[in-house]
Amino acid sequence: MDKRKKETVVGLLKEDFSTAKAVFVTDFKSLPVATMVSLRNRVRQTGGHYRVVKNTLAKLASQGQAAEKLDPLLVGNNGFCFTREDPAALAKVLQEFAKEQNKFAIKGGILGAQTLTAAQIQALASLPSREALLSGFLGALQAVPTKLARSLSAIPQKLLYALTAVRDLKAEG
Repeated sequence: MDKRKKETVVGLLKEDFSTAKAVFVTDFKSLPVATMVSLRNRVRQTGGHYRVVKNTLAKLASQGQAAEKLDPLLVGNNGFCFTREDPAALAKVLQEFAKEQNKFAIKGGILGAQTLTAAQIQALASLPSREALLSGFLGALQAVPTKLARSLSAIPQKLLYALTAVRDLKAEG
């Protein structure tokens, strides 16, 4: 690769590292091209993208950024998954792919400025989707006023039952 191409790649990586919510480093150990294309498509569906870059270029691009914490992971073949959207969705895709392909492994990553181990990324992948969390939260918010309304309507209802019982007793006796 000539110097201009390297500079272009480093520039793209710097932009990716600075704008991504999360970056995950993966080991892909000579997976076939068709399998890698499948992975890239899955990653793209979550709003992310996957790059395979030389370690030296990745180290140059990460200097002075939070991604510099990934340098110890940069040994062997590495692919980088970047996302500007939902990190949990990308982690799920990577976790599923790792289960399908035994030559693929998640090494670690960063979420914001926080360094993540492979185990922490697995935990992130096990979280429910953003939509599921939001719907659960909205359900909890709706439950409180509903229960309050039921409780408040129960007071006059019970009073009405008591008055009806008193009327029935007076009518009998």
